[in-house]
Amino acid sequence: MILIQNGRVVDPKSGMDETADIVLDGKRIRKVLVKSGSQSGENASAPDKERYDQVIDASGLVVAPGLVDVHVHFRDPGFTYKEDIITGARAAAKGGFTTVVCMANTKPKIDNRETLAEVLEKGRQTGIHVLACGAVSVNFGGQELTDMEGLKAAGAVGFTDDGIPLTEECLVKRAMEEAARLGLPISLHEENPALIMQNGINHGKVSQELGIYGSPALAEDCMVARDCMIALAVGATVEIQHISSKNAVAAVRMAKDLGAKVWAEVTPHHFTLTQEAVLKHGSLAKMNPPLRTEEDRKALIEGLRDGTIDVIATDHAPHSREEKEQPLTEAPSGIIGLETSLALGLRELVKPGHLTMVELMQKMSWNPAQLYHLEGGCIEAGAPADLVLFNAHEEWKADSFVSKASNSPFLGEVFEGKVKMTICEGRVVYQDKEFE
Repeated sequence: MILIQNGRVVDPKSGMDETADIVLDGKRIRKVLVKSGSQSGENASAPDKERYDQVIDASGLVVAPGLVDVHVHFRDPGFTYKEDIITGARAAAKGGFTTVVCMANTKPKIDNRETLAEVLEKGRQTGIHVLACGAVSVNFGGQELTDMEGLKAAGAVGFTDDGIPLTEECLVKRAMEEAARLGLPISLHEENPALIMQNGINHGKVSQELGIYGSPALAEDCMVARDCMIALAVGATVEIQHISSKNAVAAVRMAKDLGAKVWAEVTPHHFTLTQEAVLKHGSLAKMNPPLRTEEDRKALIEGLRDGTIDVIATDHAPHSREEKEQPLTEAPSGIIGLETSLALGLRELVKPGHLTMVELMQKMSWNPAQLYHLEGGCIEAGAPADLVLFNAHEEWKADSFVSKASNSPFLGEVFEGKVKMTICEGRVVYQDKEFE
């Protein structure tokens, strides 16, 4: 057994934020011993340290459920020069994540049982939970549905053609109907390509300055509105991926009010940066959907505050240095995010008072676990022994990454909030060298 002592235990399921001890027994939490008289958990007494195989002093640290990222690209199979499942999982563990959900835009696409099985088997070798979505359409062609039932049977936790918007409404409706029948979420990349001249850059004053038309918010807004209404009619659980515009947030808010089972996801870079970052960072600030205006950024934060946006996910998208060093209009979109996500949430959301620590953990662990019907995301007796221990105030510099890639506009920044230890299924899968 493992004893974690004196940590600030944050449980997003119960709302607990108390000093407590946690006992891990194998792959499960055995008990939570609260020291401050909270009604959550048991009251603590002085533990007999001799009973434990390991005692971890978490004084001064936040102890939270292992983070859950439902939107990562590990590029495996097919693009392993950018990232692979092993290196991606290491980056996740360093960032405090114990569960990730891989997107299906690999080569070949995860539109068949064989490729899905390959991804899941590699994932089992990493020490964390590496899960995967199956594709919605065959080869991301947007014309023919995959064998969604077969993909579920093979272990897919949801469905997505992320990276390629689904433009055929009839196919979207049929996909939602099938996902609803199977009881799994469908996650959607919402950008209408007919309205986009160059992706990755917001259509606005910065794109005009650069002589680029870019991607207008309308391209996102109209597809979000469409899919919210289809979801309402069908009764499917739908996730709007990496939401970026104020009108898209408003559409999701309205759909929720109407009773639609629509969830929304936002990335740390979208609630942190604006289109001006492209002028400073070039292609390192290029992503789909693009960084938008300050008004949009504030709307995203308000959406997090009022519950319109349920999930924070990284959209971890590694690329090689050579790819990102191409001219802005030719470089691929996307940035890495697993190793900076928690620190950005603390800096941009908790420190200014937009979210409490409990609320941040709801967006980063409990809610994403609930969306994908996963165990975990909470700290209670019987829950998985998946935890992250971090110092919310310790400074560190993002000058290197465990990921194969370094395509991040946050490279070189100094952050507060450092992961000290990540535990998955009762095993330490990451430990900061200063916490050994």
